[in-house]
Amino acid sequence: MEAAIQLFVEKGFHASPMSELAKRARVAQGTLYVYFSSKEALIKELFEDIEGRIRAAVEVGYPKSSSLKERFLHVWRNLLLYAISNPLHFRYMEQYYNSPYGISLRRDRLVEQRGGVETFRDLFEEGIRQGILKDFPIAVIFALTFGPLIALARDHILGFIELKEEIIMSVAEACWEGIKR
Repeated sequence: MEAAIQLFVEKGFHASPMSELAKRARVAQGTLYVYFSSKEALIKELFEDIEGRIRAAVEVGYPKSSSLKERFLHVWRNLLLYAISNPLHFRYMEQYYNSPYGISLRRDRLVEQRGGVETFRDLFEEGIRQGILKDFPIAVIFALTFGPLIALARDHILGFIELKEEIIMSVAEACWEGIKR
């Protein structure tokens, strides 16, 4: 799985044949097909595995009975910390979401509201219902919330900025201000 993540991040999905993955993983190519029916199945399973890890990281210490703002700040901070602590996972997820696989997934989750990590959507829908958040489409709330997070994670990973706790929380607060009424 780690060899696959590294290969996909390095070369992209299309330019990563199973034969090269087998070499990197030091297994016979046929062995890969014992575990994965196709490259597409492997790509999807990697996505689901990383998404599960992200969900677990976000939910660690989740303050269920706290204010909407405190829960938002918790989710935002934990997600950013996961991304910068796991740069290969971050880069894989970025690639996935910008591929045909991710585009249909995003449509299902944002437009049709099916599947995925409900923590974010539930939080945003609650905020809109209670009049705490701006009455924007969920896709807009996601963009205003996670667009800056993705850019910061990318710039931190590339060494353009060093994210310390003070900056992380200041930017999280700024994102909150951008979506609250």
